[in-house]
Amino acid sequence: MKKEDHKEGKLTVAIEEQTSKIPSGVFLTAALASMTVSLVLKCCHKKNNALFIGQWAAPFLIMGLYNKIVKTNGHD
Repeated sequence: MKKEDHKEGKLTVAIEEQTSKIPSGVFLTAALASMTVSLVLKCCHKKNNALFIGQWAAPFLIMGLYNKIVKTNGHD
């Protein structure tokens, strides 16, 4: 499928325009911060909260990857 054949929806274009303005380092910092907070909570014997916060790292990294792809390839 050629790029010309594929049109993104209005909502997708709006999201990509906004997320491309966010520096990539923000997502990495957010992931590292969530892991750090999770470790502190684990050390404070708050296991459930530590697990909840620790699971945020993967989505932050995925959003950072998406952000990088949008910046590299652009959007429609």
